Amino acid sequence: MISVTADVFKLAEVFTISRGSRTEAKVLTVRIERGGILGWGECVPYARYGESLESVTAQIEALPADITRAELQDALEPGAARNAVDCALWDLEAKAAGKRVWDLAGLSAPGPVTTAYTLSLDTPERMQMKAAENAHRPLLKIKLGTPDDMGRLEAVRRGAPEATIIVDANEGWTVETYLDLAPHLKRLGVAMVEQPLPAAADEELIGLDRLVPVCADESCHTRHSLAHLKGKYDMINIKLDKTGGLTEALELRALALAEGYKVMVGCMVGSSLAMAPAVLVAQGVSVVDLDGPLLLAEDRDTPLRYENGKVFPPEPGLWG
Repeated sequence: MISVTADVFKLAEVFTISRGSRTEAKVLTVRIERGGILGWGECVPYARYGESLESVTAQIEALPADITRAELQDALEPGAARNAVDCALWDLEAKAAGKRVWDLAGLSAPGPVTTAYTLSLDTPERMQMKAAENAHRPLLKIKLGTPDDMGRLEAVRRGAPEATIIVDANEGWTVETYLDLAPHLKRLGVAMVEQPLPAAADEELIGLDRLVPVCADESCHTRHSLAHLKGKYDMINIKLDKTGGLTEALELRALALAEGYKVMVGCMVGSSLAMAPAVLVAQGVSVVDLDGPLLLAEDRDTPLRYENGKVFPPEPGLWG
């Protein structure tokens, strides 16, 4: 039996990116029960990709109850629906076998990894204050994506002079804005800039000097995306809601590394259940951004452990 429910998690504070603000995380939880064993997974439908809670629910409910993970890869396109079902099937298989998911996948046992903590888009003054509050964290990610981001960059660096900073423009810049800001990104010690231009316009990155590494997010979904990224990006951001689950995420990571890309593993704003499978993908990559639960006011009953800027692998009571 496959069931899907909508769950809402309140955020600790308003979260803003260049496309808008939110006060809660709306997710879908998929449960698959077979032979008295229950596996589960979570996804975050994303309007940017034409998804809604209703459309993704309909996709999941149309699946055969006995679908296998291999069959799922062809039954659904990459996206939120396939992600939740894929991760629920991995969890189910692990519980049925009495093993951890990484053993089934032929992976080494995972360890804790340093994760970014995200500062949402705000006034320079507010962002400086939040940066100062979180200056003890080793890695800060700042949401930008407006024509007047220079003041925000300077403010965050003043607030957290020692932290490593990465920037996410969420497709919000023009090529002119990017070229204007790039020298300042380097001057301020920014380690990477994520998706500076709209995915539909990223051809404009070809031939530009990349003073700091540029990472594809909205431009990269699955292995098939890689052919379109050459000459534009130095890094890719793997998110399970884009790849359509852990199965494809592991394949994408392997191929991207083989083709010379550095890898970032990111997330939508969701609970520990959504982050848990991504911790496996995050082993040994260049940048990890799995801070979704840190942005919530509430979480799953058995949450992931976050400590000293690191996120730890899931306990069996959560997933896998």
